[in-house]
Amino acid sequence: MTLEPILCFFLLRFLRKNLRTFSPHPWWNKILLYAMIGVGVVFALQLTLSIEYITSWIWHLLLLTIIYVSFTQPMLIRVRTAMIAVVPVVVLSLFTDIVKTVNNSFYKNIETYFDIAGAITVTWMVAMLIKSNKQNKALEKERKRTLEEEERSKFIEAQNVKLEMIVAERTAEITQQKDELQHTLTELKTTQNQLIHSEKMASLGELTAGIAHEIQNPLNFVNNFSEINFELIEEMKSEIAAGNSAEAIAIAENIKDNEKKIIHHGKRADGIVKGMLQHSRSSNGQKEPTDINALADEYLRLSYHGLRAKDKSFNATMETNFDENLEKINVIPQDVGRAFLNLFTNAFYAVAEKKKLRETEGNNPGTSYIPKVTVCTKKISPRPDDLFGRGKVEIRVKDNGMGIPEKALDKIFQPFFTTKPTGQGTGLGLSLSYDIITQGHGGEIRVETKEGEFAEFIIDLPA
Repeated sequence: MTLEPILCFFLLRFLRKNLRTFSPHPWWNKILLYAMIGVGVVFALQLTLSIEYITSWIWHLLLLTIIYVSFTQPMLIRVRTAMIAVVPVVVLSLFTDIVKTVNNSFYKNIETYFDIAGAITVTWMVAMLIKSNKQNKALEKERKRTLEEEERSKFIEAQNVKLEMIVAERTAEITQQKDELQHTLTELKTTQNQLIHSEKMASLGELTAGIAHEIQNPLNFVNNFSEINFELIEEMKSEIAAGNSAEAIAIAENIKDNEKKIIHHGKRADGIVKGMLQHSRSSNGQKEPTDINALADEYLRLSYHGLRAKDKSFNATMETNFDENLEKINVIPQDVGRAFLNLFTNAFYAVAEKKKLRETEGNNPGTSYIPKVTVCTKKISPRPDDLFGRGKVEIRVKDNGMGIPEKALDKIFQPFFTTKPTGQGTGLGLSLSYDIITQGHGGEIRVETKEGEFAEFIIDLPA
């Protein structure tokens, strides 16, 4: 009966080690230590006094107590696998001693079966203890990892305290700098608004010069046909007085035709004035169905005449290639018109500068340069992955001017960047056009160019 005391000592030592490692409890640690000493004393008395019959029941009681405590105390949850391993051995040992005590002769007859059962329970115990040992090693590894993380967290916390102290020292400086920067930002915003207003007024000036020239044509028609109608009315009165009703009716028909022409050109002049008013007022953000072809054609001619009003010697070829099947799309007309005006003005400026450069250089007299600005529109079919199937409208504005230097391509849409000489541009035209197309209408704007030959701006607007 040497197995029971060894098993008691092993289990008590095992419990004590787990408590120290995973869940320190000083009180339980002392109890287990005293129990281990008691096991040693009782085992020594058993060997010395030959009281094995009495001590065997002590071992049974102690083993059952250890198993009971292990399964009832939450802090010992990690040792339960090991306890399960020894339960069959403990139960079989207790049952064997009970059978011996009750009927020893019967035990002698089946002692072989008890020995076999003992071997099986010991094998089970060894296997389960090996498994429990692996689990404990894994738990110990996890515990060490947790401790390392806690130490790392403490280190990070200490570093955070230092950083907070540094931040606290800098806060006063940053607060002061913030106030200064806020004041500077307010001034910059005021200046920016003034510059944007200046750019708008500059484009409005160019538009007004073009309108003055453009509106003269319909007004001339209105004046001319009004004078003709005045003469026809006098003539019709004479015919009526003479009793020539047929001739009077024919004259009335002529007056009617002239009135239609007066109405047509009057509406034309009214449309030009409305366009100017739309351009000059702030956008209300309301989109409306708009004929892009008509809008582009209108602002192209107004831009050209605006430049002609400032420089009578300037001439350029305007070529349009509009998609006749293009449907109206929802845009803010005055905003898109402002973007068109900026692009057209830049295009005419580019070809005008190139012409001046050719005239100044005076070389290659056999080569004649003809300034040319081309505007094209086209409906682009939707892509297969376009869930809405709307497609887009493409507007291309191309000039055969000097093109854009490669080093400037990444900056042309930035606010205040300009390739024009000082005093001839604010650097906001393309920036505002970019914002109108991309942010205001969800479109795209890009540029293709070859320095010294051409520049082409492509606008894509959702259809």
